[in-house]
Amino acid sequence: MDLARNGDHTGELFQAQAHIWNHIFNFINSMSLKCAIQLGIPDIIHKHGQPMALAQLIDALPINNAKAPFVYRLMRILIHSGFFIKAKIPDNEGQEGYALTSASKLLLANDPFSVTPFLLAMLDPILTDPWRNFSQWFQNNEETPFHTCHGTSFWELAGRQPQLNLFFNEGMASDARLVSTMVIKNCKDVFMGLNSLIDVGGGTGTVAKAIADAFPHLKCSVLDLPHVVDGLESSKNLAYVGGDMFEAIPPADAVLLKGKLYFMSSGIFKWILHSWSDEECVQILRKCKEAIPSKEKGGKVIIIDMLLKSQQNGDDDAEAIETQLFFDMLMMVVVNGRERNEKDWEKLFCEAGFHGYKITPVLGLRSIIEVYYY
Repeated sequence: MDLARNGDHTGELFQAQAHIWNHIFNFINSMSLKCAIQLGIPDIIHKHGQPMALAQLIDALPINNAKAPFVYRLMRILIHSGFFIKAKIPDNEGQEGYALTSASKLLLANDPFSVTPFLLAMLDPILTDPWRNFSQWFQNNEETPFHTCHGTSFWELAGRQPQLNLFFNEGMASDARLVSTMVIKNCKDVFMGLNSLIDVGGGTGTVAKAIADAFPHLKCSVLDLPHVVDGLESSKNLAYVGGDMFEAIPPADAVLLKGKLYFMSSGIFKWILHSWSDEECVQILRKCKEAIPSKEKGGKVIIIDMLLKSQQNGDDDAEAIETQLFFDMLMMVVVNGRERNEKDWEKLFCEAGFHGYKITPVLGLRSIIEVYYY
């Protein structure tokens, strides 16, 4: 750049350089957080019961004594990233210690909504290594960068990795608890007027159990692969059905498709619409349509999934949009899926034979989409 001819753009140049550096080193945030989880830092601070001094934290950590001086630097970047804060220690003459934030509370091992299993799964080398093959994938004929890296699909490899399966199952269970709690609390009207509901791919029934308990009049069923539901006990208004959604879905007033992944060592199935291609989504939705009555008779499909936001909504949505774009890239790299905006969803619904839908954006990055036909 000719600064003399184009004016002194030194500030702009260095700002651009810093922007690039920040993106180069974005992975440091993720890996620092993973380190904190593996060392048990959120739980150690939580069990302490009040802001925890650096020396106390070091004494409680399972680390080599020679590494003690580095703990401060790890905590410094995690504070900058919003996972911990500095707070006054009671009765200690103004000394500060580390305390949890809302984000780190979601990383506690025993929190029912814990994101830790999902974090450990996403940052496992099995899922991070394919990004090294991203550009190579654009030049070959393989379905995903994951296949380019590992020589097989994610679904096939996941079945041979018990620890990865465990992290995903636990992560999806905690997400199901969070979503079901919020749906029942804020979206009771979605279930009003229904007499029966079937949770397609509901696994062990985390969501369906919560709905059945909240609405005792509603007959709920869970459809999942036979080995998933085998041995699970039905209750007064909750039953389990073994089957394959590509073959048939039992009739009900409503079909619930809650976005999740479910893995078992004896078999693998993906039950989230963003993991499927458009053609496969249409097949799933057509089977759903066959299972429910028309809108006039109270029938509908209830989808809980992401709805990509417009990038023209202003800075307030910037972080949410970035997260959704991250998920979209993840689907492309790992499983050949995608996130969808409203037009994309509408196209799928029309091709599957539905005539209308209603979107309720009350679940953070995800929405409730009610779909029906006349």
